[in-house]
Amino acid sequence: MVTRFDPFREMDRLAEHLLGAARNAATMPMDLYRTEDHYVLHFDLPGIDPGSIDVSVENSTLTVRAERTGRSRENVQWLARERAVGTYARQLNLGDGLSLDKIDATYADGVLTLTIPVAEQAKPRRIEVTRADVGQAVETHSSSAQEIQS
Repeated sequence: MVTRFDPFREMDRLAEHLLGAARNAATMPMDLYRTEDHYVLHFDLPGIDPGSIDVSVENSTLTVRAERTGRSRENVQWLARERAVGTYARQLNLGDGLSLDKIDATYADGVLTLTIPVAEQAKPRRIEVTRADVGQAVETHSSSAQEIQS
């Protein structure tokens, strides 16, 4: 059994007891990267029931919500209780050029992964430049040419 006194932990415990869930405003760490024609987001959500995860998009705003419920134990004296419970939420404003209707979401090993494809019209493409014949003259309207000379 561990017995140590940490005054800051005791203050946290007291604040949690007095303020309840207000202290448990949970964070949701995230990684974001682009690979070829997809953006990939990884959210750390350990201990989350996959059924509580809600991913939605409205007006280019991506919202991810999840809930971790605490296990109520009656007739116990908590010695340490550091795992946050409550609702996790994160909103991201997505730019133009993404296929929001084709977002793929998977949850494995405590990590929610979202894959967002780049829209076809936003993908970079090469524009071919053709060479005009050297002997070909550029046509101008005679009225425009006369106005310029005047």
